[in-house]
Amino acid sequence: MKYSNGKYTGVKIAYIGGGSRGWAWGLMSDLAVAKDIEGTVSLYDIDMEASKANQIIGEKYKSVEGTNSFWDYEVASSLEEALTGANFVVISILPGTFNEMASDVHTPEKYGIYQSVGDTVGAGGIVRTLRTAPMFEEIGLAVKKCCPDAWVINYTNPMTLCVKTLYRVFPKIKAFGCCHEVFATQNLLKTALKEIKGVDVEDRQDIKVNVIGVNHFTWLTSAQYKNVDIFEVYKEFVKKYKDTGFENSNDDNWANKYFYTTQMVKFDLFHRYGYIAAAGDRHLAEFCPGSWYLNSPKTVDDYKFALTGIDYRWRNLEERLQKSKDLVEGKEELKLMVTGEDGVDQIRALLGLHDMITNVNIPNMGQIPNLPLGAVVETNAIFRSDSVQPVLAGPIPKELYSLISRICGEQEALDEAIAERDLDKVFNVFANDPQIKLTLPDARKLFDEMVENTKEYLKDYFN
Repeated sequence: MKYSNGKYTGVKIAYIGGGSRGWAWGLMSDLAVAKDIEGTVSLYDIDMEASKANQIIGEKYKSVEGTNSFWDYEVASSLEEALTGANFVVISILPGTFNEMASDVHTPEKYGIYQSVGDTVGAGGIVRTLRTAPMFEEIGLAVKKCCPDAWVINYTNPMTLCVKTLYRVFPKIKAFGCCHEVFATQNLLKTALKEIKGVDVEDRQDIKVNVIGVNHFTWLTSAQYKNVDIFEVYKEFVKKYKDTGFENSNDDNWANKYFYTTQMVKFDLFHRYGYIAAAGDRHLAEFCPGSWYLNSPKTVDDYKFALTGIDYRWRNLEERLQKSKDLVEGKEELKLMVTGEDGVDQIRALLGLHDMITNVNIPNMGQIPNLPLGAVVETNAIFRSDSVQPVLAGPIPKELYSLISRICGEQEALDEAIAERDLDKVFNVFANDPQIKLTLPDARKLFDEMVENTKEYLKDYFN
């Protein structure tokens, strides 16, 4: 890399999952908008044809009106080729296929267990982790070999266990996980301020929050806008909408029914515990006991959120495949968009171009003193030149401790069981998950069936 006239050139980003038809396109646009960094993105994916399509799309950004920086896109034939010389590594992969995800999400329904996402905790999240962790072991060891000083940004779920695995195989890795759930909550707080106080907030980042918890089960213990305590505002907002829910979209796009939410889970948790749950209802519900919000489809309907089934993912994939084809062939015009994700701004901060504070997933170094050291937690962190320093979030409040500590303990135990390739230990974690409302024999039947359905990706568990 070289720095001249306020701009870094020669930056290399390795994109693992470079055939992505979502995150990759967003990153391309955000990079094109940035004015002070430029370089090469090396795309690696087991689907090389998808990477080749993204290479063509990425190169097209050079001629899009409004582009501020010009990035070269190349296709790597191996993980090692992509990583060699990389300054930054972005990971956005699909662990397995939608066939395995269909089993993760829908097999438990035969036992009366319903999941709104199925990729982080619960039956689906645990089995997804079984096949994901070995992939991240390979990536972590390859980073250690090829680019040990690179910063690694993970977007893949299950976020906590992905980041944990990277640090387990390469303790000196410089890695963190990014999630936008807190951003959506900041935007909800903007709406509450407008409706309750008539206060317009220009940017969600102007709302200062203290983030605490684990990924997809994050909470805010404070929220402030200038001299306004948003907790008092939010209390009025929740009181107004607790029984009816709050909808903030008139978009009738077909996909919305799969992500439908009226914040009723979030509002109920605030009413009960006095703290702001900072993830979406679909994720929050899965971290709570199964009888609370996911007891049955009727319960889900009562709380007015959606179960995101695999049929959505198949249909969405068809649309994205067509969009990729149209972009490559020039049938659809490529446009710049600002995604609202922090990834490119984090890269800029790590290069020393500015400082920023945002929420990330990294090992606990004491930022949450009453959770285990080394466990991956989500709090704010300060990004500066070649540095990510966690902000002291304080202890988990006693009202929330039993909920969060149980999940944290589960994730720590799952990481150990996977490291040992011990499926009996994994089952113990599985049977103890708050979503598993089954006798031990039935839990074992479900576990064995789900493992069988994803066995193609679990070969080293059976050696």
